[in-house]
Amino acid sequence: MKIVVVGGTGLIGSKVVAKLGEHGHEAVAASPASGVNTLTGEGLEQVLKGADVVIDVSNSPSFEEAAATEFFETSNTNLLAAEKEAGVGHHVALSVVGTDRLAKADNDPKSTSGYFRAKLLQENLIQQSGIPYSIVHATQFYEFAAAIADTGTEGDTVRMPGALIQPMAAEDVAKAVGRAAVAPATNGITEVGGPEQYELDEFIRIALASRKDARTVVQDPNATYFGIAVSERSLVPEGDALLGDVHFGDWLAAQAAEGK
Repeated sequence: MKIVVVGGTGLIGSKVVAKLGEHGHEAVAASPASGVNTLTGEGLEQVLKGADVVIDVSNSPSFEEAAATEFFETSNTNLLAAEKEAGVGHHVALSVVGTDRLAKADNDPKSTSGYFRAKLLQENLIQQSGIPYSIVHATQFYEFAAAIADTGTEGDTVRMPGALIQPMAAEDVAKAVGRAAVAPATNGITEVGGPEQYELDEFIRIALASRKDARTVVQDPNATYFGIAVSERSLVPEGDALLGDVHFGDWLAAQAAEGK
């Protein structure tokens, strides 16, 4: 099976390409480095020839709403049109648990995010394309714990809301995306998460301690998550979700063994 992975040289994409290759599939990494640019359409016709499935794990380089909207609208419009022309039978996209909740404001404008509105636009374009699709909603990755901490840092203190988080290893995200690609299209959303839930401040505290980072982590009800006011369950899956195999403690131990 020929499977084109858009964003195939990034954190998740490179792992997806490797795993599909191990299972005997022709996995092709598509990125600007390989001459494929979904924003301009360059290289799409060539790379999609004979493709059975397209996986899109690309992401906007900016979280600002206008830039993210332009990225997801332009890249998905070009990609989906090229897939139709090439006769691709299944489109798989990686998105984020909580996208629908974080894209829609309740009474507090802080509880909504322009980036997630852009992600929701992406999902709507996929759903309306007429191409059979599967959307995978993943929770936050272990790999981004330090980046989350940095957004809440004031001096030597990291302020985090007490919201629940169910993070997972990038390795497990890649497995979930790969499984979706080789299975029949669901024409729906599958949620995946890690094997354990934490309060966000606890997750960050454990992550920083493992790196011998001396910053103090405190739970602050007024703190935000990447500038978004989140409720207790904004960041965790709803209902039954597929769970990854890699526990956070085991992942941290592996990272330490590798000197990371």
